[in-house]
Amino acid sequence: MSATTTARVEKSACILCSRNCGLEITVENGRFTRIRGDDDHPTSKGYICQKAARLDHYQNHDDRLTHPLKRQPDGRFTKVSWDEALDDIAQRLLAIRDQHGGDAFAFFGGGGQGNHLGGAYGGGQLRVAMRSRNNYNSLGQEKTGDFWLNGRLFGHQTCHTTEDVEHADYLLFIGCNPFQAHGIPNARDTLREFRKAGERTVVVIDPRRTETAKQADIHLQLRPGTDAFLMSAILAIIVRDNLHDRDFLARHCHGFEAIEAQLRSIPVEDYVRRADVPLADVERVARGYASARRGCVRIDLGIQQTLHTTLNGYLEKLLYLVTGHFGKAGGNNLHTALIPILGHTDERSSKIRRTPVHGMFPIAGILPPNILPDEILKGGERRIRAAFADSCNPVLTWPDTPALTAALQSLDLLVVVDVAMTETARLAHYILPAASQFEKCEATGFNLEFPENFFHLRHPLLPALGESLPEPELYTRLLEKMGELPRDFPLLRRIARHEPSATAHAGYLAAFAARMLRDKRLLAYAPSILYRTLGPALPEGLAAAAPLLPLCIQFANQHRQATARAGHVGNRLTQGVALFRAILEKREGTLISINTFDEVWDLVKTPDRRVQLEIPEMLAEWRALVDEIPAEDSEFPFILAAGERRSYNANQIYRDPAWRKVDPHGALRIHPEDAAALGLHEGGSALCTSAHGEIAVVAEFDDGLRRGMVSLPHGYGQRFRDSAPIGPELNRLTGAAHCDPLSRTPYHKHVPVRLRAVAAQDEAVPA
Repeated sequence: MSATTTARVEKSACILCSRNCGLEITVENGRFTRIRGDDDHPTSKGYICQKAARLDHYQNHDDRLTHPLKRQPDGRFTKVSWDEALDDIAQRLLAIRDQHGGDAFAFFGGGGQGNHLGGAYGGGQLRVAMRSRNNYNSLGQEKTGDFWLNGRLFGHQTCHTTEDVEHADYLLFIGCNPFQAHGIPNARDTLREFRKAGERTVVVIDPRRTETAKQADIHLQLRPGTDAFLMSAILAIIVRDNLHDRDFLARHCHGFEAIEAQLRSIPVEDYVRRADVPLADVERVARGYASARRGCVRIDLGIQQTLHTTLNGYLEKLLYLVTGHFGKAGGNNLHTALIPILGHTDERSSKIRRTPVHGMFPIAGILPPNILPDEILKGGERRIRAAFADSCNPVLTWPDTPALTAALQSLDLLVVVDVAMTETARLAHYILPAASQFEKCEATGFNLEFPENFFHLRHPLLPALGESLPEPELYTRLLEKMGELPRDFPLLRRIARHEPSATAHAGYLAAFAARMLRDKRLLAYAPSILYRTLGPALPEGLAAAAPLLPLCIQFANQHRQATARAGHVGNRLTQGVALFRAILEKREGTLISINTFDEVWDLVKTPDRRVQLEIPEMLAEWRALVDEIPAEDSEFPFILAAGERRSYNANQIYRDPAWRKVDPHGALRIHPEDAAALGLHEGGSALCTSAHGEIAVVAEFDDGLRRGMVSLPHGYGQRFRDSAPIGPELNRLTGAAHCDPLSRTPYHKHVPVRLRAVAAQDEAVPA
């Protein structure tokens, strides 16, 4: 594809959050000159937020990478050819594998918010080639506690819950702020509709009076870190008042007896007092939610990155299971999935390997970033010695920046695959430039809707910048140079090129299956083989989508009726092919399944399709709550909620600070009375210090915060164009050991800190 000097309008999607809303982008001279919502998108239907409108700042900025780079002994980077880089990387990887074993290698990241086709070619295949199980990504510091619970409750860690928020009449938003963080369909429009509807009730449970809380009917502004106490009290009131759904529990669940016994032992008044919210409001919420015709719970990182992370998730799920608000319209549900972004790694299996230092197990195939520095620095002969970091910037985004920096600097080989010169890339031995998400065929696996689910294959809008490559080409070349993959499959290529459309790829699929049977080792490299053989026969620019063909056939066979309702019909082969072709053809995205609500139970993976409520590990932690003594720390008297989502932050996707219209400093929000006590004025400078580090911040007053609580946004700290860090480097304040004992999810929303007002000229930011 070549850049054009005439304006054209192309369909694509946003890459900034898991909603991946459909977009229409006007492209002119290589730039995005206008971005609007796509009315034809099957779910977002024209919705857009202010962040997506700034995507030209992602596509065009001065930190974009254009050539492979190799670090020299003096620390400088020099340009090298792709062959030179990949030949050396392949040789060094093989030497490390052969001398130290596969687990001397780790893969970080892979995918981001909307780069999941590339992820299929990188982490999974390269770890197979290296014989490694070390897979670290950011889901491991956010969602793995949730995945673990889903495995225990619903029978498999790939089961994933979602919310039918739009059709609920009683909504609990717990630890989330969809006005800023989205996470629900067309968030601001949906919230606006709630305000108009007089018969709907919205409840927000959050220590801050967020933008969503300001629109709510009830706001329970609890003390930070007491979510488990408050949710326990709500559940206890429901059972005490006999508002639980006994019929639902009898028909669909096992183990309620243990849950009921625990709930009847809870001292409700004491737990509500610990949360520091009015008892009358808690009782009102408990009764209102339990009695609602359609009750729904939406949660996010506010309860997933604070004290009692995994227990919080358990209690949140009990809310909708105990009340029967599951498997119905306006409630919580499971959903279908086309791209398998999650695995199933139940630690009770003897086949699950644990890490050498922490003895940690993967959840859904993912290891937590918190343990990574130790697994590199303290693993002895079994330590991690080489790593790939793909589409992630762990130096800024994972806990304990100093420890992680030291660990990465100690590696024998660090390769970074990214579109930009990130802070992690600066530590690498090799930096490999990836094409941007608008320069290649891409898609997201975050298709989380029910009863209607969709998939959107984004077509490339621009040619790749400089010598950058899409990940499918990059990793396939590397596997070929490692000797793991033949360089050509001539028979498969010829069949794919010449087979008529009417055969629905039957000849190709038969030949592919026969080739895999002859050499079963190759099956692990199916994405690259499909890319090399079927890919060239697909429409221009869509070769990377080739692995979707077997996934579509598998999906259609698993969900035949739901796929047919979405308009994709045929037999056990041709229905999946029809779905595959629709995905290739419909640039606005397409529905892939339309379920009925009773089909939720087909998605439960326990042997009898019933939910297993009794989880011993959770019951033990739950029972211990009553004896927990509230922590008070005079040295660090404030609780920092690190990683707040605001109007102009977006993970690490945007690097050029010019994209922000407000909040250039990533200000520390603080209650005005707390600021006055510190002698800190609005816009003034302060030092924020934790047990692990110190950063300079700029103050912004927010009387919506509880006193004693402060917040900072994520998505800052980049050194754009070799500048000093722009905004807060949050993970200089976080410690790897400050985390949930089961999932190792960091307590980013509960970081004890102290503050000291300083004159601007006295600021000292650690290097």
